[in-house]
Amino acid sequence: MATEKILVVDDDTNICELLRLYLEKEGFSVVIANDGMAAIQAFQDAKPDLVLLDIMLPKLDGWQVCREIRKSSDKPIIMLTAKGETFDKVLGLELGADDYVTKPFDTKEVVARVKAVLRRTSGINGRDSVKEVHYDKLIINLTNYELRVNGEKIDTPPKEMELIYHLASNPNRVFTRDQLLDEVWGFDYYGDSRTVDVHVKRLREKLEGVSDKWELKTVWSVGYKFETKD
Repeated sequence: MATEKILVVDDDTNICELLRLYLEKEGFSVVIANDGMAAIQAFQDAKPDLVLLDIMLPKLDGWQVCREIRKSSDKPIIMLTAKGETFDKVLGLELGADDYVTKPFDTKEVVARVKAVLRRTSGINGRDSVKEVHYDKLIINLTNYELRVNGEKIDTPPKEMELIYHLASNPNRVFTRDQLLDEVWGFDYYGDSRTVDVHVKRLREKLEGVSDKWELKTVWSVGYKFETKD
């Protein structure tokens, strides 16, 4: 069961209680705030693992709350809003939001998004720890977005870094292309599975033949995995 703490921020008390019900059922603990000022205070006091943040709030809107949280913390934020315009989505991402859900939403979908974002952002000691995995002749550091092969730093675009880190953090687990699009690209990515194939191809060009103890492997008709060998 989950043990993480979720801060739910919305001026609609019915929405807050509905989200509380579903989140607590999944084992999360929930703190609620109904305006922007209360949200910032609750974040400082409760130290939640994730924030569900409505945009249209009294006192301070969600954009301002997001800005304040990002001044001191990298904890994940999922924006909740009745607005679906591209401008709102882009602004939320630029301010540091991790995901975006448009109202009216299915509560089960919100809970699924919470779990997905926490999976993407959690490290061994939480989001604020160094995100780094080590294998023979390979170091993947997502905190600094550095890929080192045989001790040499290899220039790697951010999305390739996120993809190889995600795979290598879950060795021998097979991911479908759709899972990778959701868990690495996120934000309801409007692409297709060929996007994953292209990024894997580029990574293979950097990693092929480096070590016989691991391999970025295709699982035919399914997807990809980072396979480790004894």
